[in-house]
Amino acid sequence: QLQASGGGLVQPGGSLRLSCTTSRFTLDYYDLGWFRQGPGKEREGVSCISSREGITWYSDSVKGRFTFSRDNDDYTLYLYMNNLKPEDTAVYYCAASSLLVDRCTEAAYDYWGQGTQVTVSS
Repeated sequence: QLQASGGGLVQPGGSLRLSCTTSRFTLDYYDLGWFRQGPGKEREGVSCISSREGITWYSDSVKGRFTFSRDNDDYTLYLYMNNLKPEDTAVYYCAASSLLVDRCTEAAYDYWGQGTQVTVSS
């Protein structure tokens, strides 16, 4: 079970923190990811963590601005988003994968939380 929150309206250059509560089992054994779907666009991977490799991947569009972290005590995933741009406007989803294929794509993830809207606008 995944529950995302923290979206909202922010000005360009601003910051937001998204949160996603989950279970200890999911944190320990599944690949974890943040995805987004902008208006009229397909869902895309933003950042993913491989449970086996312990590697965090970021899309080129957010690299250096977004940080994916996890709190093992609270069973929570976080996406810290800095220097937000209008093109970051989207519904953001947290997801988990029992498939463990080490890909940050929609098809590689089989558990999804509800989305949270992020709007970057002045």
